[in-house]
Amino acid sequence: MYSFMNDYSEGAHPRILELLSKSNYEQNTGYGEDIHSNKAKDYIKKHLRNENVDIHFIPGGTQTNLLVISSFLRPHQCIIAAETGHVNVHETGAIEATGHKVVTVPSKDGKVTLSAIEQVLNYHTDEHMVQPKMVYISNSTELGTIYKKEELSALHQICKSKGLLLFLDGARIGSALTSKPNNLELPDIAGLVDVFYIGGTKNGALLGEALVICNQKLKEDFRYLIKQRGALMAKGFVTGIQFEALFQDNLFFELGSHANEMADKIALILKECGYSFYTEPCTNQLFPILPNSLLEKLSKDFLFSIQFKADDQNTVVRFVTSWATTLESVDALSNFFIKNSK
Repeated sequence: MYSFMNDYSEGAHPRILELLSKSNYEQNTGYGEDIHSNKAKDYIKKHLRNENVDIHFIPGGTQTNLLVISSFLRPHQCIIAAETGHVNVHETGAIEATGHKVVTVPSKDGKVTLSAIEQVLNYHTDEHMVQPKMVYISNSTELGTIYKKEELSALHQICKSKGLLLFLDGARIGSALTSKPNNLELPDIAGLVDVFYIGGTKNGALLGEALVICNQKLKEDFRYLIKQRGALMAKGFVTGIQFEALFQDNLFFELGSHANEMADKIALILKECGYSFYTEPCTNQLFPILPNSLLEKLSKDFLFSIQFKADDQNTVVRFVTSWATTLESVDALSNFFIKNSK
């Protein structure tokens, strides 16, 4: 079986494992205050070209999302997110469990628009409703699309003018920043959002996300909040070492590029075979629309996820490539579609 189910099925890139092994018998300071975590932070700041951010390593994405939202909002405040947003769909009510409502807006491409934000603000006008205070976006989105620089700049402007915080979920930021249509760089993001994170789990690390706090007003006492939420790991150096390996050079971006390259090959074959997509492919998540009659045969040799019915005869599925996806698996999937083309 070849798996295109997700981008975290494999372990970690060999260079990460090599550095973990090399430092295995070191005695490190705990709770992320070790030399490796500090090196990783320095490397990331160089990539950001910004020394004035705070960086914290958090075990996983859901924990990072709930930490940010619960820490930076007052009890009566809510977040605005696309209805497809991870905090709304795939986090088992984690945000609501912290006491904060997720107010969702429709989005066919997974992106939050200015008009959608305005509509929420115009509706939530008094103390009888939750108060919108944060806009949550993902890049790349849950539908594989990306925000261009002009879109993020516009979101930055409306959030600034309306007193909203802008939070970018970067679980797949490696794929987003290395996609062909992208015109954003890490320094742009650091200058346009209040807080974001760089996803390691889905881009070659064993686990871990690098949370970057850009807004000076949000930095105070954050380590207390990490500890209170159970995310301050005693062996924090384990994540520090991984991000050290990812950012001491361009490995992080190389891995994102590889995942995109593999996805591009699959997308090209699917288009040549006459299949269309729910969203235009540009990152490592593909959402082809396939005939229902093909799905059972496809599932005999490949792992993928069913999204939803496009109509009575067709279904939207998801293929995801990763830093470790091989040409062999891509060729196998491509050959399947060539043999079963329309």
